[in-house]
Amino acid sequence: MKVPLERAIIMKIFLAGAVVTLALSASAQSGAQTAKAPSMNDGEVHVLKVQGNVYMLVGPGGNTAASIGPNGVLIVDAQTADASGKLLAAIRTLSDKPVRYIINTSFDPDRTGGNESIAKLGAPVVGGNLGNSNRGAAIVARENVLDRMSAPTGQKAPTPEGAWPTVTWFEGNKEIFFNGEPVITMPVPPGHTDGDAIVFFRHSDVIAAGNIFNMNTFPVINLAAGGNIQGILDGLNHMLDIAIPEHEQEGGTYIIPGHGRLTDEHDLLEYRDMVTIIRDRVEYMIKKGMTLDQIKAAKPTFEYDKRWSAPSGPASSDGFVEAVYKSLKK
Repeated sequence: MKVPLERAIIMKIFLAGAVVTLALSASAQSGAQTAKAPSMNDGEVHVLKVQGNVYMLVGPGGNTAASIGPNGVLIVDAQTADASGKLLAAIRTLSDKPVRYIINTSFDPDRTGGNESIAKLGAPVVGGNLGNSNRGAAIVARENVLDRMSAPTGQKAPTPEGAWPTVTWFEGNKEIFFNGEPVITMPVPPGHTDGDAIVFFRHSDVIAAGNIFNMNTFPVINLAAGGNIQGILDGLNHMLDIAIPEHEQEGGTYIIPGHGRLTDEHDLLEYRDMVTIIRDRVEYMIKKGMTLDQIKAAKPTFEYDKRWSAPSGPASSDGFVEAVYKSLKK
């Protein structure tokens, strides 16, 4: 029987990388039932102490990192507007001090939706190294995040002005010393969007990854907002450069993904490798002249689908493959 072209090509790819693929596939399948976060579909916000000053707040809008200490509260990502009240209530179980800073890792509603309501109830750091805000807590994000949330004069903005970042920057890191440790917001190349950032709590040894790292699904690449597969990989590799395991690839630096359970360097490494393998397969098939439909039919994600594919949308296997294809074709 004649083997279709796309199937023959993908078979060659699998044979060439059999050792790596089988090892990663076994790991992915063995963890398929346990790797996803416990169900948080009750609409509540759940609190997990990570280490040092940092807590992970898991809610319907994904994950928020919170630094709790004598200077007050700093959060990374404010979840959705609907979840903001419960997010603030969860913060109040940890501290009665004001929220001083909100750091956004992208412009997505699950990162910025709660900005306005939480910032209003916060308080600025008078004389802080980021300047003062007259709207309560300072909202910190890359300039591209502000561009995506606002609009040119005379046009209607997609988000209310009270949710916009009040402190922005173009390049390099944005550094805050808070609760006795450096909190470093690091830009990453356009991956999920063109305004992505990660946040490193240096003494606590915790990274807040935002939506470039999702422990529930394949990455979401927002092409319309400047997303790109290579930027996703660059961001994951940057975090791998920072993360140091404690013992046998476990513990040490903890990473809070945008969605899903708490992770460490080993989880991040497997995720990066999975994304790299799929990127390489799609790239190989593009070079062979295959169309998008042919590449989808060849199923370059097939051994990862059970663990990582969303039922539909941009994080499904077809959605992810299409985004990778269009990224590479650029």
